[in-house]
Amino acid sequence: METNSGRIMSQNKKRPIYINIAGHYLLSASLLNKGSAFSVKERRDFNIEGLIPCTIETIDDQVKRAYSQFLTIDDDLSKHIYLRHIQDINETLFLRLVTQYIDTMLPLIYTPTVGLACQMFSQIYRNKRGLFLSFENRDHIDNIMHNSTKPKTKVIVITDSERILGLGDQGIGGMGIPIGKLSIYSACGGISPAYTLPITIDVGTDNEELLNNPMYMGKRHKRIRGQEYLDFVDLCLTSIHRRWPNAIIQFEDFAQHNATPLLKKYHDKLLCFNDDIQGTASVTVGTLIAACYAQHSKLSDHRIVFVGAGSAGCGIAEQLVAHMVDEGMTSEDAHNAIYLSNSQGLVHSNSVRLQDFQMDFAKTPEQLASWEKPSDYSLANIIKEAKPTILIGVSGRPGLITKEAVQYMASYCKQPIIMPLSNPTSKCEILPKDAIKWTNGKAIVSTGSPFAPVVHDGITHHISQCNNAYIFPGLGLGVVSIKARRITDRMFMVASEALAKCSPMVSGTGPELLPALADIHSVSKRIAIEVAKQAIKDDVALPIPEEDIPEIIESNFWLPEYREYRRATI
Repeated sequence: METNSGRIMSQNKKRPIYINIAGHYLLSASLLNKGSAFSVKERRDFNIEGLIPCTIETIDDQVKRAYSQFLTIDDDLSKHIYLRHIQDINETLFLRLVTQYIDTMLPLIYTPTVGLACQMFSQIYRNKRGLFLSFENRDHIDNIMHNSTKPKTKVIVITDSERILGLGDQGIGGMGIPIGKLSIYSACGGISPAYTLPITIDVGTDNEELLNNPMYMGKRHKRIRGQEYLDFVDLCLTSIHRRWPNAIIQFEDFAQHNATPLLKKYHDKLLCFNDDIQGTASVTVGTLIAACYAQHSKLSDHRIVFVGAGSAGCGIAEQLVAHMVDEGMTSEDAHNAIYLSNSQGLVHSNSVRLQDFQMDFAKTPEQLASWEKPSDYSLANIIKEAKPTILIGVSGRPGLITKEAVQYMASYCKQPIIMPLSNPTSKCEILPKDAIKWTNGKAIVSTGSPFAPVVHDGITHHISQCNNAYIFPGLGLGVVSIKARRITDRMFMVASEALAKCSPMVSGTGPELLPALADIHSVSKRIAIEVAKQAIKDDVALPIPEEDIPEIIESNFWLPEYREYRRATI
Protein backbone atom coordinates (compact mmCIF):
# COMPACT_ATOMS: atom_id res chain seq x y z
CA MET A 1 0.00 0.00 0.00
CA GLU A 2 1.02 3.68 -0.21
CA THR A 3 1.18 6.32 2.49
CA ASN A 4 0.18 9.94 1.81
CA SER A 5 3.80 10.67 0.92
CA GLY A 6 3.67 8.09 -1.88
CA ARG A 7 6.23 5.78 -0.31
CA ILE A 8 5.38 2.14 -0.84
CA MET A 9 5.21 0.29 2.45
CA SER A 10 5.20 -3.34 3.44
CA GLN A 11 1.86 -5.16 3.27
CA ASN A 12 0.43 -7.34 6.02
CA LYS A 13 0.14 -10.64 4.16
CA LYS A 14 -1.39 -12.52 7.10
CA ARG A 15 -4.56 -10.45 7.49
CA PRO A 16 -7.84 -12.31 6.85
CA ILE A 17 -9.69 -12.09 3.56
CA TYR A 18 -13.31 -10.95 3.69
CA ILE A 19 -15.48 -12.57 1.02
CA ASN A 20 -19.18 -12.54 0.27
CA ILE A 21 -19.78 -15.81 -1.56
CA ALA A 22 -20.47 -19.15 0.08
CA GLY A 23 -21.44 -22.78 -0.45
CA HIS A 24 -21.07 -24.22 -3.96
CA TYR A 25 -20.12 -20.80 -5.31
CA LEU A 26 -17.08 -20.61 -3.03
CA LEU A 27 -16.02 -24.16 -3.84
CA SER A 28 -16.32 -23.31 -7.55
CA ALA A 29 -14.16 -20.17 -7.31
CA SER A 30 -10.67 -21.38 -8.26
CA LEU A 31 -8.95 -18.33 -6.75
CA LEU A 32 -10.64 -18.84 -3.36
CA ASN A 33 -11.31 -22.56 -3.09
CA LYS A 34 -9.32 -24.35 -0.36
CA GLY A 35 -11.05 -27.71 -0.73
CA SER A 36 -10.44 -29.95 2.27
CA ALA A 37 -8.36 -27.24 3.96
CA PHE A 38 -11.31 -25.09 5.05
CA SER A 39 -11.38 -24.84 8.85
CA VAL A 40 -14.37 -25.88 10.98
CA LYS A 41 -15.35 -22.24 11.47
CA GLU A 42 -15.03 -21.48 7.77
CA ARG A 43 -17.14 -24.51 6.85
CA ARG A 44 -19.92 -23.28 9.13
CA ASP A 45 -19.64 -19.59 8.27
CA PHE A 46 -19.65 -20.25 4.52
CA ASN A 47 -22.23 -23.08 4.43
CA ILE A 48 -19.72 -25.69 3.27
CA GLU A 49 -20.38 -28.36 5.93
CA GLY A 50 -21.36 -31.60 4.28
CA LEU A 51 -20.23 -30.49 0.83
CA ILE A 52 -16.70 -31.84 1.37
CA PRO A 53 -15.32 -34.72 3.51
CA CYS A 54 -15.06 -33.90 7.20
CA THR A 55 -11.27 -34.30 7.54
CA ILE A 56 -9.46 -30.98 7.65
CA GLU A 57 -6.20 -31.12 5.73
CA THR A 58 -3.26 -28.81 5.21
CA ILE A 59 -2.13 -27.68 1.77
CA ASP A 60 0.85 -30.02 2.13
CA ASP A 61 -1.56 -32.94 2.61
CA GLN A 62 -3.33 -31.90 -0.56
CA VAL A 63 -0.06 -31.62 -2.49
CA LYS A 64 0.87 -35.17 -1.50
CA ARG A 65 -2.44 -36.50 -2.80
CA ALA A 66 -2.25 -34.46 -6.01
CA TYR A 67 1.32 -35.55 -6.68
CA SER A 68 0.51 -39.21 -6.07
CA GLN A 69 -2.33 -38.93 -8.59
CA PHE A 70 0.01 -37.15 -11.00
CA LEU A 71 2.47 -40.06 -10.84
CA THR A 72 -0.18 -42.48 -12.11
CA ILE A 73 -0.43 -40.61 -15.44
CA ASP A 74 1.78 -41.86 -18.26
CA ASP A 75 1.97 -39.30 -21.08
CA ASP A 76 2.90 -35.62 -20.91
CA LEU A 77 -0.24 -34.23 -22.54
CA SER A 78 -2.43 -36.06 -20.03
CA LYS A 79 -0.25 -34.71 -17.22
CA HIS A 80 -0.70 -31.21 -18.65
CA ILE A 81 -4.49 -31.70 -18.71
CA TYR A 82 -4.45 -32.97 -15.13
CA LEU A 83 -2.49 -29.95 -13.91
CA ARG A 84 -4.80 -27.57 -15.76
CA HIS A 85 -7.74 -29.31 -14.07
CA ILE A 86 -6.26 -28.59 -10.64
CA GLN A 87 -5.62 -25.00 -11.72
CA ASP A 88 -9.28 -24.64 -12.68
CA ILE A 89 -10.57 -25.83 -9.30
CA ASN A 90 -7.91 -24.59 -6.83
CA GLU A 91 -5.21 -22.22 -8.08
CA THR A 92 -3.38 -21.99 -4.78
CA LEU A 93 -2.98 -25.77 -4.65
CA PHE A 94 -1.94 -25.86 -8.31
CA LEU A 95 0.79 -23.28 -7.77
CA ARG A 96 1.96 -24.93 -4.54
CA LEU A 97 2.31 -28.22 -6.48
CA VAL A 98 4.15 -26.51 -9.35
CA THR A 99 6.45 -24.63 -6.98
CA GLN A 100 7.30 -27.71 -4.92
CA TYR A 101 8.09 -29.83 -8.01
CA ILE A 102 9.23 -27.06 -10.34
CA ASP A 103 11.75 -29.15 -12.32
CA THR A 104 9.08 -31.70 -13.14
CA MET A 105 6.16 -29.33 -13.66
CA LEU A 106 7.64 -26.48 -15.69
CA PRO A 107 8.18 -28.55 -18.87
CA LEU A 108 4.54 -29.71 -18.57
CA ILE A 109 2.82 -26.37 -18.03
CA TYR A 110 5.14 -24.67 -20.51
CA THR A 111 7.72 -25.77 -23.09
CA PRO A 112 7.87 -28.30 -24.53
CA THR A 113 4.44 -29.80 -23.64
CA VAL A 114 2.51 -26.55 -24.06
CA GLY A 115 3.23 -26.72 -27.81
CA LEU A 116 1.22 -29.93 -28.14
CA ALA A 117 -1.42 -28.51 -25.80
CA CYS A 118 -1.82 -25.51 -28.12
CA GLN A 119 -2.18 -27.80 -31.13
CA MET A 120 -4.83 -29.82 -29.28
CA PHE A 121 -6.46 -26.86 -27.49
CA SER A 122 -9.97 -27.34 -28.86
CA GLN A 123 -9.90 -31.11 -28.30
CA ILE A 124 -8.72 -30.87 -24.68
CA TYR A 125 -10.71 -27.74 -23.73
CA ARG A 126 -12.19 -28.07 -20.24
CA ASN A 127 -13.01 -24.74 -18.66
CA LYS A 128 -13.06 -20.99 -19.20
CA ARG A 129 -9.91 -18.98 -18.51
CA GLY A 130 -9.01 -15.50 -19.68
CA LEU A 131 -10.57 -13.44 -22.48
CA PHE A 132 -11.04 -14.23 -26.17
CA LEU A 133 -11.29 -11.04 -28.23
CA SER A 134 -12.90 -11.86 -31.56
CA PHE A 135 -12.71 -9.54 -34.57
CA GLU A 136 -16.45 -10.07 -35.03
CA ASN A 137 -17.06 -8.59 -31.55
CA ARG A 138 -15.04 -5.44 -32.24
CA ASP A 139 -18.03 -3.15 -31.67
CA HIS A 140 -18.33 -4.08 -28.00
CA ILE A 141 -14.78 -4.85 -26.87
CA ASP A 142 -15.14 -2.55 -23.83
CA ASN A 143 -18.10 -4.61 -22.61
CA ILE A 144 -16.05 -7.79 -22.96
CA MET A 145 -13.27 -6.26 -20.86
CA HIS A 146 -15.76 -5.68 -18.05
CA ASN A 147 -16.88 -9.31 -18.22
CA SER A 148 -13.55 -10.21 -16.63
CA THR A 149 -13.82 -10.95 -12.91
CA LYS A 150 -10.35 -9.55 -12.20
CA PRO A 151 -10.67 -5.80 -11.63
CA LYS A 152 -7.20 -5.57 -10.04
CA THR A 153 -5.31 -7.18 -12.92
CA LYS A 154 -1.61 -6.26 -12.88
CA VAL A 155 -0.12 -8.55 -15.55
CA ILE A 156 -1.66 -9.45 -18.91
CA VAL A 157 -0.16 -11.83 -21.45
CA ILE A 158 -1.71 -11.40 -24.90
CA THR A 159 -1.25 -13.34 -28.15
CA ASP A 160 -2.77 -13.50 -31.62
CA SER A 161 -1.40 -17.07 -31.94
CA GLU A 162 0.12 -16.62 -35.40
CA ARG A 163 3.55 -17.91 -34.43
CA ILE A 164 3.26 -20.30 -31.52
CA LEU A 165 6.78 -21.44 -30.57
CA GLY A 166 8.14 -23.06 -33.74
CA LEU A 167 4.74 -24.52 -34.62
CA GLY A 168 3.23 -21.62 -36.56
CA ASP A 169 -0.40 -20.51 -36.62
CA GLN A 170 -2.49 -22.26 -33.95
CA GLY A 171 -5.60 -20.07 -34.00
CA ILE A 172 -7.15 -19.67 -30.58
CA GLY A 173 -5.14 -22.69 -29.46
CA GLY A 174 -2.35 -20.23 -28.73
CA MET A 175 -4.22 -19.36 -25.51
CA GLY A 176 -2.12 -22.11 -23.93
CA ILE A 177 0.89 -19.78 -24.06
CA PRO A 178 -0.59 -16.88 -22.03
CA ILE A 179 -2.02 -19.36 -19.53
CA GLY A 180 1.37 -21.06 -19.16
CA LYS A 181 3.33 -17.82 -18.94
CA LEU A 182 1.06 -16.40 -16.25
CA SER A 183 1.36 -19.62 -14.24
CA ILE A 184 5.11 -19.01 -14.34
CA TYR A 185 4.64 -15.40 -13.21
CA SER A 186 2.86 -16.74 -10.13
CA ALA A 187 5.02 -19.79 -9.43
CA CYS A 188 8.39 -18.13 -10.12
CA GLY A 189 7.81 -14.41 -9.72
CA GLY A 190 5.39 -14.18 -6.82
CA ILE A 191 2.59 -12.46 -8.77
CA SER A 192 -0.75 -13.54 -7.30
CA PRO A 193 -2.98 -15.34 -9.83
CA ALA A 194 -5.71 -12.91 -8.78
CA TYR A 195 -3.70 -10.24 -10.61
CA THR A 196 -3.07 -12.11 -13.88
CA LEU A 197 -5.14 -12.32 -17.05
CA PRO A 198 -4.49 -14.28 -20.29
CA ILE A 199 -5.93 -12.78 -23.49
CA THR A 200 -6.14 -14.19 -27.01
CA ILE A 201 -6.98 -12.09 -30.05
CA ASP A 202 -9.04 -14.15 -32.50
CA VAL A 203 -8.65 -12.81 -36.03
CA GLY A 204 -9.12 -16.19 -37.70
CA THR A 205 -6.45 -18.67 -38.76
CA ASP A 206 -4.61 -19.72 -41.91
CA ASN A 207 -4.09 -23.20 -40.50
CA GLU A 208 -6.14 -25.41 -42.82
CA GLU A 209 -6.01 -28.31 -40.39
CA LEU A 210 -7.77 -26.17 -37.78
CA LEU A 211 -10.27 -24.75 -40.25
CA ASN A 212 -11.22 -28.30 -41.23
CA ASN A 213 -11.32 -29.58 -37.65
CA PRO A 214 -14.98 -29.90 -36.52
CA MET A 215 -13.88 -29.38 -32.90
CA TYR A 216 -12.02 -26.11 -33.54
CA MET A 217 -13.49 -23.43 -31.27
CA GLY A 218 -12.17 -20.27 -32.93
CA LYS A 219 -13.51 -18.25 -35.85
CA ARG A 220 -13.46 -20.29 -39.05
CA HIS A 221 -12.05 -17.88 -41.59
CA LYS A 222 -8.67 -16.81 -42.91
CA ARG A 223 -6.69 -14.38 -40.80
CA ILE A 224 -7.68 -10.74 -40.94
CA ARG A 225 -4.64 -8.83 -42.17
CA GLY A 226 -3.42 -5.39 -43.15
CA GLN A 227 -4.97 -2.23 -41.77
CA GLU A 228 -8.06 -4.06 -40.48
CA TYR A 229 -5.80 -6.22 -38.32
CA LEU A 230 -3.76 -3.28 -37.05
CA ASP A 231 -6.89 -1.28 -36.25
CA PHE A 232 -8.37 -4.21 -34.32
CA VAL A 233 -5.19 -4.77 -32.30
CA ASP A 234 -5.14 -1.06 -31.50
CA LEU A 235 -8.79 -1.26 -30.45
CA CYS A 236 -8.01 -4.19 -28.13
CA LEU A 237 -4.93 -2.60 -26.57
CA THR A 238 -6.69 0.74 -26.07
CA SER A 239 -9.60 -1.01 -24.38
CA ILE A 240 -7.25 -3.05 -22.18
CA HIS A 241 -5.46 0.11 -21.14
CA ARG A 242 -8.74 1.84 -20.28
CA ARG A 243 -9.82 -1.10 -18.12
CA TRP A 244 -6.45 -1.73 -16.45
CA PRO A 245 -4.28 1.39 -16.98
CA ASN A 246 -1.44 0.18 -14.74
CA ALA A 247 -1.22 -3.43 -15.96
CA ILE A 248 1.83 -4.85 -17.73
CA ILE A 249 0.96 -6.02 -21.24
CA GLN A 250 3.25 -8.82 -22.42
CA PHE A 251 3.12 -9.62 -26.13
CA GLU A 252 3.53 -13.31 -26.96
CA ASP A 253 3.96 -15.21 -30.23
CA PHE A 254 2.98 -12.52 -32.70
CA ALA A 255 4.39 -13.24 -36.16
CA GLN A 256 7.65 -11.56 -37.11
CA HIS A 257 6.02 -9.06 -39.50
CA ASN A 258 3.79 -7.78 -36.67
CA ALA A 259 5.87 -8.31 -33.54
CA THR A 260 8.53 -5.63 -34.01
CA PRO A 261 6.22 -2.93 -35.47
CA LEU A 262 3.74 -3.41 -32.61
CA LEU A 263 6.51 -3.19 -30.02
CA LYS A 264 7.88 -0.02 -31.61
CA LYS A 265 4.43 1.55 -31.78
CA TYR A 266 3.41 0.89 -28.17
CA HIS A 267 6.76 0.76 -26.36
CA ASP A 268 6.51 4.40 -25.22
CA LYS A 269 2.71 4.49 -24.96
CA LEU A 270 1.88 1.49 -22.79
CA LEU A 271 3.49 -0.48 -19.98
CA CYS A 272 4.41 -3.29 -22.37
CA PHE A 273 7.13 -5.54 -23.74
CA ASN A 274 7.52 -8.44 -26.16
CA ASP A 275 8.82 -11.54 -24.41
CA ASP A 276 9.83 -13.29 -27.65
CA ILE A 277 12.04 -10.35 -28.57
CA GLN A 278 13.13 -8.73 -25.29
CA GLY A 279 12.69 -11.58 -22.80
CA THR A 280 14.45 -14.10 -25.02
CA ALA A 281 17.20 -11.58 -25.65
CA SER A 282 17.63 -10.88 -21.95
CA VAL A 283 17.90 -14.51 -20.85
CA THR A 284 20.20 -15.34 -23.78
CA VAL A 285 22.49 -12.42 -23.05
CA GLY A 286 22.46 -13.27 -19.35
CA THR A 287 23.48 -16.83 -20.18
CA LEU A 288 26.23 -15.60 -22.50
CA ILE A 289 27.53 -13.17 -19.88
CA ALA A 290 27.68 -16.06 -17.40
CA ALA A 291 29.60 -18.16 -19.95
CA CYS A 292 31.98 -15.26 -20.52
CA TYR A 293 32.54 -14.86 -16.78
CA ALA A 294 33.32 -18.58 -16.59
CA GLN A 295 35.79 -18.23 -19.49
CA HIS A 296 37.30 -15.03 -18.05
CA SER A 297 36.31 -13.26 -21.27
CA LYS A 298 33.91 -10.45 -22.28
CA LEU A 299 31.14 -10.38 -24.84
CA SER A 300 33.20 -7.92 -26.85
CA ASP A 301 35.91 -10.60 -27.24
CA HIS A 302 33.56 -12.83 -29.26
CA ARG A 303 32.31 -13.24 -32.81
CA ILE A 304 28.72 -14.43 -33.04
CA VAL A 305 26.72 -16.17 -35.78
CA PHE A 306 22.94 -16.42 -35.61
CA VAL A 307 21.24 -19.31 -37.35
CA GLY A 308 17.93 -17.56 -37.87
CA ALA A 309 17.42 -13.85 -38.44
CA GLY A 310 13.86 -13.19 -37.28
CA SER A 311 12.67 -10.69 -34.69
CA ALA A 312 13.77 -12.91 -31.78
CA GLY A 313 17.28 -13.36 -33.16
CA CYS A 314 17.65 -9.67 -33.97
CA GLY A 315 16.34 -8.77 -30.52
CA ILE A 316 19.13 -10.86 -29.00
CA ALA A 317 21.66 -9.30 -31.37
CA GLU A 318 20.59 -5.76 -30.41
CA GLN A 319 20.98 -6.50 -26.70
CA LEU A 320 24.39 -8.03 -27.36
CA VAL A 321 25.42 -4.84 -29.13
CA ALA A 322 24.23 -2.74 -26.19
CA HIS A 323 26.28 -4.81 -23.73
CA MET A 324 29.35 -4.76 -25.99
CA VAL A 325 29.11 -0.97 -26.21
CA ASP A 326 28.88 -0.84 -22.40
CA GLU A 327 32.14 -2.82 -22.36
CA GLY A 328 33.81 -0.09 -24.45
CA MET A 329 33.27 -1.31 -28.01
CA THR A 330 32.00 1.07 -30.68
CA SER A 331 28.52 0.37 -32.02
CA GLU A 332 29.97 -0.20 -35.50
CA ASP A 333 32.49 -2.77 -34.28
CA ALA A 334 29.83 -4.52 -32.20
CA HIS A 335 27.51 -4.83 -35.21
CA ASN A 336 30.43 -6.05 -37.34
CA ALA A 337 31.11 -8.88 -34.86
CA ILE A 338 27.60 -10.31 -35.39
CA TYR A 339 26.48 -12.29 -38.46
CA LEU A 340 22.88 -13.19 -39.24
CA SER A 341 21.90 -16.18 -41.35
CA ASN A 342 18.42 -17.07 -42.59
CA SER A 343 16.92 -19.47 -45.13
CA GLN A 344 18.65 -17.53 -47.94
CA GLY A 345 21.99 -17.59 -46.14
CA LEU A 346 23.95 -14.59 -44.87
CA VAL A 347 21.90 -11.45 -44.32
CA HIS A 348 23.65 -8.84 -46.49
CA SER A 349 22.82 -5.41 -47.87
CA ASN A 350 21.51 -6.87 -51.15
CA SER A 351 19.34 -9.54 -49.51
CA VAL A 352 15.82 -9.91 -50.85
CA ARG A 353 13.04 -8.71 -48.49
CA LEU A 354 15.46 -7.28 -45.94
CA GLN A 355 13.55 -6.36 -42.76
CA ASP A 356 14.03 -3.03 -40.97
CA PHE A 357 15.29 -4.75 -37.82
CA GLN A 358 17.93 -6.65 -39.86
CA MET A 359 19.47 -3.68 -41.65
CA ASP A 360 22.05 -2.69 -39.04
CA PHE A 361 23.48 -6.24 -39.19
CA ALA A 362 23.42 -6.69 -42.97
CA LYS A 363 26.96 -7.09 -44.30
CA THR A 364 28.08 -4.85 -47.14
CA PRO A 365 30.15 -5.98 -50.17
CA GLU A 366 33.09 -4.08 -48.67
CA GLN A 367 32.88 -6.11 -45.47
CA LEU A 368 32.86 -9.35 -47.46
CA ALA A 369 35.62 -8.35 -49.88
CA SER A 370 38.29 -10.24 -47.94
CA TRP A 371 36.31 -13.50 -48.02
CA GLU A 372 37.71 -16.22 -50.24
CA LYS A 373 34.18 -16.74 -51.62
CA PRO A 374 32.42 -13.40 -51.00
CA SER A 375 29.26 -14.49 -52.82
CA ASP A 376 28.92 -17.77 -50.92
CA TYR A 377 26.32 -16.97 -48.27
CA SER A 378 25.92 -20.50 -46.91
CA LEU A 379 26.13 -21.15 -43.17
CA ALA A 380 29.19 -23.32 -43.72
CA ASN A 381 31.00 -20.46 -45.46
CA ILE A 382 29.90 -17.91 -42.87
CA ILE A 383 31.45 -20.05 -40.15
CA LYS A 384 34.58 -20.61 -42.23
CA GLU A 385 35.10 -16.90 -42.87
CA ALA A 386 33.75 -15.31 -39.67
CA LYS A 387 35.22 -17.95 -37.34
CA PRO A 388 32.54 -17.44 -34.66
CA THR A 389 33.12 -18.37 -31.04
CA ILE A 390 29.37 -18.27 -30.32
CA LEU A 391 26.68 -19.98 -32.41
CA ILE A 392 23.02 -19.23 -31.65
CA GLY A 393 20.10 -21.12 -33.21
CA VAL A 394 16.78 -19.27 -33.47
CA SER A 395 15.51 -20.69 -36.76
CA GLY A 396 12.95 -23.30 -35.69
CA ARG A 397 14.57 -25.71 -38.16
CA PRO A 398 15.87 -28.94 -36.58
CA GLY A 399 19.33 -30.16 -37.55
CA LEU A 400 20.36 -26.90 -39.22
CA ILE A 401 23.59 -26.71 -37.21
CA THR A 402 25.69 -29.48 -38.72
CA LYS A 403 28.51 -31.72 -37.59
CA GLU A 404 30.90 -30.03 -39.99
CA ALA A 405 30.04 -26.60 -38.59
CA VAL A 406 30.69 -27.43 -34.94
CA GLN A 407 33.77 -29.50 -35.70
CA TYR A 408 35.23 -26.57 -37.58
CA MET A 409 34.43 -24.26 -34.64
CA ALA A 410 36.18 -26.67 -32.30
CA SER A 411 39.28 -26.62 -34.54
CA TYR A 412 40.05 -22.96 -33.79
CA CYS A 413 38.03 -22.24 -30.62
CA LYS A 414 39.10 -23.51 -27.22
CA GLN A 415 35.56 -23.56 -25.82
CA PRO A 416 32.81 -22.81 -28.37
CA ILE A 417 29.47 -21.64 -27.00
CA ILE A 418 26.55 -23.29 -28.82
CA MET A 419 22.97 -22.30 -28.06
CA PRO A 420 20.16 -24.01 -30.04
CA LEU A 421 17.23 -22.02 -28.65
CA SER A 422 14.27 -23.01 -30.83
CA ASN A 423 11.21 -24.51 -29.12
CA PRO A 424 9.76 -27.06 -28.73
CA THR A 425 12.36 -29.85 -28.55
CA SER A 426 11.49 -31.08 -32.04
CA LYS A 427 12.64 -27.74 -33.51
CA CYS A 428 16.09 -27.71 -31.88
CA GLU A 429 18.86 -26.84 -34.38
CA ILE A 430 21.32 -29.32 -32.86
CA LEU A 431 20.96 -31.88 -30.10
CA PRO A 432 23.15 -31.19 -27.06
CA LYS A 433 24.64 -34.69 -27.17
CA ASP A 434 25.81 -34.05 -30.73
CA ALA A 435 27.24 -30.62 -29.90
CA ILE A 436 29.21 -32.18 -27.02
CA LYS A 437 30.32 -35.21 -29.04
CA TRP A 438 31.32 -33.31 -32.18
CA THR A 439 33.43 -30.83 -30.19
CA ASN A 440 34.96 -33.65 -28.13
CA GLY A 441 33.45 -32.24 -24.95
CA LYS A 442 34.74 -28.70 -25.47
CA ALA A 443 31.45 -26.87 -26.05
CA ILE A 444 29.38 -24.96 -23.54
CA VAL A 445 25.80 -25.77 -24.54
CA SER A 446 22.56 -24.10 -23.52
CA THR A 447 19.17 -24.83 -25.11
CA GLY A 448 15.69 -23.38 -25.38
CA SER A 449 14.00 -26.64 -24.38
CA PRO A 450 14.92 -28.85 -21.41
CA PHE A 451 17.46 -31.62 -22.04
CA ALA A 452 19.01 -34.20 -19.74
CA PRO A 453 22.73 -33.99 -18.88
CA VAL A 454 25.13 -35.44 -21.44
CA VAL A 455 27.90 -37.83 -20.41
CA HIS A 456 30.96 -37.73 -22.68
CA ASP A 457 34.20 -39.59 -21.92
CA GLY A 458 33.04 -40.05 -18.35
CA ILE A 459 32.36 -36.33 -17.80
CA THR A 460 28.83 -35.09 -17.17
CA HIS A 461 27.88 -31.93 -19.06
CA HIS A 462 24.87 -30.09 -17.61
CA ILE A 463 22.64 -28.55 -20.28
CA SER A 464 21.14 -25.36 -18.91
CA GLN A 465 17.78 -24.38 -20.36
CA CYS A 466 17.89 -20.79 -21.56
CA ASN A 467 14.34 -20.30 -20.34
CA ASN A 468 12.58 -16.93 -20.34
CA ALA A 469 11.19 -17.97 -16.95
CA TYR A 470 14.49 -16.75 -15.53
CA ILE A 471 13.71 -13.19 -16.67
CA PHE A 472 10.10 -12.12 -17.13
CA PRO A 473 8.78 -13.14 -13.65
CA GLY A 474 11.48 -11.08 -11.92
CA LEU A 475 11.02 -8.22 -14.35
CA GLY A 476 7.27 -8.22 -13.71
CA LEU A 477 7.75 -8.41 -9.95
CA GLY A 478 10.05 -5.39 -10.01
CA VAL A 479 7.74 -3.36 -12.24
CA VAL A 480 4.59 -4.18 -10.24
CA SER A 481 6.27 -3.64 -6.86
CA ILE A 482 7.33 -0.06 -7.55
CA LYS A 483 4.48 0.79 -9.95
CA ALA A 484 6.76 1.59 -12.89
CA ARG A 485 5.08 3.46 -15.77
CA ARG A 486 7.17 2.02 -18.62
CA ILE A 487 9.54 -0.88 -19.29
CA THR A 488 12.88 0.33 -20.66
CA ASP A 489 15.65 -1.42 -22.58
CA ARG A 490 18.09 -0.95 -19.72
CA MET A 491 15.75 -2.81 -17.38
CA PHE A 492 16.31 -5.89 -19.53
CA MET A 493 20.07 -5.27 -19.53
CA VAL A 494 20.30 -5.20 -15.73
CA ALA A 495 18.09 -8.30 -15.60
CA SER A 496 20.64 -10.11 -17.81
CA GLU A 497 23.51 -9.05 -15.58
CA ALA A 498 21.67 -10.09 -12.42
CA LEU A 499 20.96 -13.52 -13.91
CA ALA A 500 24.61 -14.00 -14.89
CA LYS A 501 25.71 -13.32 -11.32
CA CYS A 502 23.42 -16.13 -10.13
CA SER A 503 25.31 -18.71 -12.25
CA PRO A 504 26.73 -21.62 -10.20
CA MET A 505 29.52 -21.98 -12.77
CA VAL A 506 30.49 -18.36 -12.13
CA SER A 507 30.18 -18.45 -8.34
CA GLY A 508 31.99 -21.78 -8.10
CA THR A 509 29.04 -23.46 -6.40
CA GLY A 510 28.34 -25.96 -9.19
CA PRO A 511 28.95 -26.96 -12.83
CA GLU A 512 25.68 -25.49 -14.17
CA LEU A 513 25.70 -22.38 -16.32
CA LEU A 514 22.30 -21.24 -15.01
CA PRO A 515 20.89 -21.58 -11.49
CA ALA A 516 18.59 -24.46 -10.61
CA LEU A 517 14.89 -23.83 -11.05
CA ALA A 518 14.56 -24.70 -7.36
CA ASP A 519 16.33 -21.37 -6.71
CA ILE A 520 14.04 -19.39 -9.02
CA HIS A 521 12.44 -17.37 -6.22
CA SER A 522 15.76 -15.92 -5.11
CA VAL A 523 16.74 -15.30 -8.75
CA SER A 524 13.47 -13.50 -9.48
CA LYS A 525 13.82 -11.32 -6.38
CA ARG A 526 17.39 -10.41 -7.28
CA ILE A 527 16.32 -9.45 -10.80
CA ALA A 528 13.31 -7.53 -9.44
CA ILE A 529 15.55 -5.45 -7.19
CA GLU A 530 17.85 -4.49 -10.06
CA VAL A 531 14.91 -3.78 -12.38
CA ALA A 532 13.32 -1.55 -9.74
CA LYS A 533 16.56 0.38 -9.26
CA GLN A 534 16.91 0.85 -13.01
CA ALA A 535 13.29 1.99 -13.36
CA ILE A 536 13.99 4.77 -10.88
CA LYS A 537 17.22 5.71 -12.71
CA ASP A 538 15.28 5.81 -15.98
CA ASP A 539 12.68 8.09 -14.37
CA VAL A 540 9.77 5.74 -15.06
CA ALA A 541 8.97 5.17 -11.36
CA LEU A 542 8.68 7.34 -8.27
CA PRO A 543 11.99 7.77 -6.40
CA ILE A 544 12.33 5.32 -3.53
CA PRO A 545 15.34 4.99 -1.21
CA GLU A 546 17.47 2.19 -2.64
CA GLU A 547 17.79 0.50 0.73
CA ASP A 548 13.98 0.12 0.89
CA ILE A 549 13.65 -1.75 -2.41
CA PRO A 550 14.43 -5.31 -1.16
CA GLU A 551 11.74 -5.00 1.53
CA ILE A 552 9.24 -3.67 -1.02
CA ILE A 553 9.98 -6.58 -3.36
CA GLU A 554 9.61 -9.06 -0.50
CA SER A 555 6.33 -7.54 0.63
CA ASN A 556 4.87 -7.92 -2.88
CA PHE A 557 6.01 -11.53 -3.34
CA TRP A 558 2.95 -13.78 -3.21
CA LEU A 559 3.33 -17.37 -2.03
CA PRO A 560 0.83 -20.22 -2.59
CA GLU A 561 -0.46 -20.39 0.97
CA TYR A 562 -4.02 -20.43 2.27
CA ARG A 563 -5.34 -17.39 4.11
CA GLU A 564 -8.04 -17.17 6.78
CA TYR A 565 -11.49 -16.30 5.40
CA ARG A 566 -14.15 -14.22 7.12
CA ARG A 567 -17.67 -13.60 5.95
CA ALA A 568 -18.15 -10.12 4.55
CA THR A 569 -21.23 -8.26 5.69
CA ILE A 570 -23.24 -6.62 2.95
